[in-house]
Amino acid sequence: MVDLASVIRPGDGIIVGQACAEPQTLVEALVAQRPRLSGCRVFLGVNYSGIVKPSHSDHLRLASYGGIGHNRALSDAGVLDVLRVPYSRLGTLIRSGQIGADVVFVQVSPPNERGEYSLGLAADYLVPALEACRTIVAEVNGQVPWTHSERLLHADDFDLRIETSRPPAAARGRAVDRAIARHAAAFVADGSVLEFGIGALPDAVCEFLHERRELRVHSGTIGDGVVDLMRSGVVRETDCAMLIGSRKLFDFARDNPRIRLRSSEYTHDAGVLGRIERFVAINSAVEVDLQGQINSEIADGSYVGAIGGAPDFMSAARKRGTSLLLIPGSRLVARLSGPVTIPASDAGIIVTEHGAADLRDCEPPERARRLRAIASAHAAL
Repeated sequence: MVDLASVIRPGDGIIVGQACAEPQTLVEALVAQRPRLSGCRVFLGVNYSGIVKPSHSDHLRLASYGGIGHNRALSDAGVLDVLRVPYSRLGTLIRSGQIGADVVFVQVSPPNERGEYSLGLAADYLVPALEACRTIVAEVNGQVPWTHSERLLHADDFDLRIETSRPPAAARGRAVDRAIARHAAAFVADGSVLEFGIGALPDAVCEFLHERRELRVHSGTIGDGVVDLMRSGVVRETDCAMLIGSRKLFDFARDNPRIRLRSSEYTHDAGVLGRIERFVAINSAVEVDLQGQINSEIADGSYVGAIGGAPDFMSAARKRGTSLLLIPGSRLVARLSGPVTIPASDAGIIVTEHGAADLRDCEPPERARRLRAIASAHAAL
């Protein structure tokens, strides 16, 4: 097994590639060798693999920007520090040292003919982390596609490298109400630039966009739904920070110059977003109250979501396009059970299986009336 103590010092800050880009073999080695690395601070991001467990906090300090995936169990156990900041701030916090980045664990593709390793499935905040870190530890995964990522690496960039071949970590699939996605698609016009929040519901909107023309994607993440839109020519090109999907998406992205993986310092930047015309932000949430305030973080007392990129994208869309918030009608509530992640002023259009409530320029009584009209019969109103 790889000896991580040869390059990691006790107390180091370690940033681990997240979601489908998690270097699973390296993380397995980290938790196995943690007694020798006591006090290391590990920033997990989205955690789909579940390799890191609450018991591993005996030697490791665990942190993330949310409770997505198996991070919920870590948070429920009281061993996960959740950094409640918009996604656009993560790069700055990494560069300043507030998020420790002494060591970066990356999952990369095998090299191309020029000896260049791609970041494969995620560039996002790994790009600033790679620039700020002392040590790069790489897992070269033969099942990860070479993609057009903003940062490419070479063999001499790695302080330690292992080679593996295993399926990338994946989110557990869940059924979605296609009626919600169908109602949302009605607000996407030809020539729109789309953003998709993490999750199956925003991705499901793609199914209903095949009659559109000249769409483009600028997003934190994309899923499998974008593939068919790009194959048919509905979507011309995509800029995103992460790929979160299945082999269908990964194979399509392989050496595909129409999909560019960019740093979160680009995809979530206010200046970049402010120059996009006809921007449509498509996101989901835990619950929405009758004022239009949005909780994207806590459900039933558990931290299950994140602030994430929603504030960045929804604010930009409100100014230069359309912000859509997709949610089952049962999750419309009289009062939020968790924090206000997004203020009512940025709510835009709320979409449920019963229709859409346009909250823009509405006074509170009218907001409540419109939201009640699209609530489920058993909503907590």
